Order: sequence, then C-alpha cells, then structure tokens
Amino acid sequence: MKLPKEGDFITIQSYKHDGSLHRTWRDTMVLKTTENAIIGVNDHTLVTESDGRRWVTREPAIVYFHKKYWFNIIAMIRDNGTSYYCNMASPYYLDEEALKYIDYDLDVKIFTDGEKRLLDVEEYERHKRKMNYSDDLDYILKEHVKILVDWINNGRGPFSEAYVNIWYKRYVELKNR
Repeated sequence: MKLPKEGDFITIQSYKHDGSLHRTWRDTMVLKTTENAIIGVNDHTLVTESDGRRWVTREPAIVYFHKKYWFNIIAMIRDNGTSYYCNMASPYYLDEEALKYIDYDLDVKIFTDGEKRLLDVEEYERHKRKMNYSDDLDYILKEHVKILVDWINNGRGPFSEAYVNIWYKRYVELKNR
C-alpha cells in the first residue's frame, strides 16, 4: 500500500475486537505520513456509526495514529482551547480501503482546563469478558495507558500546544490552496 500524501483524503475505520465495524470517518485530510505515523485532520467530517446513524464533526480536530502505540489521539480545537479524546486501540493498519484499527473501549478525555478522565472502564471489562481479550492484550493496553498519561503529563507530541498550532496552520494552508 502506497502511503497517502499531504492533502490526500482517507477513510478511517474503527473495529471492535470481534471484527465488527464500529465507526467510520469519511474524508480525513492527511497532513503528514511517516513510516510509523499518520497525522490528519477532521473538520466537518461525516461519521457513520455501526447502527447506521450519521453525524458530522463540529470543529477541526488533529488526529494522530501510530504503528507502535496502542492508542490514537484526537485534539479537538475549540474556541476555549484544545480538548483531547484518546482511544485505547490497536496500532493502525493501512490498506487501499482505509486506515483501520481496533477500538478497545477505554478512553482518556482531557478537557480544556486540563482535567483528565478515564472513560468506559465498565464497557472495557464487559467486552473483555464477552470478546475474550487475552491477559497479554489486557497487559499491553494497561501499559499503554501509562505511556499515554506520561505523554499527557509531559506535553509530548499532540499534547503540545505548538504541535496542535503547527498542524492546524498547515491544514488551513492546504484547505485554502
């Protein structure tokens, strides 16, 4: 699979551990690709849920996916600052159809005031039993929660204001070409 280039649009597909399609984002603009990471932006992007419901994202959001980390990061750019939604998820896979990953229920939300919340712990435990998450998978996900929290606490990568500003500025430049 040829890597998408800056300015290309891709589809993102989120699956559950049992292989069922969870959610799809259409037309995510690619801002940067490397051997291991893809940075993109969603802005008024059509999202389709597994039950067929559709909605459109409200604000620009920088999205970060990596092939070695078990999380992805969405930096939502709002009038009162940047908030974050982080999915504990498999490293991404890219094919001709879409960027794909498995969503493992646990989420970390960071509000514009810096408050952090671990979300959907009950859903994770329920799906862990129902879909037979292995002990190894459980360990990997919990270790990557620690890595993610370290990134948050130290302003690494997408959690840096400069990072968000650089990629948002690049998006605006590409959008206005």
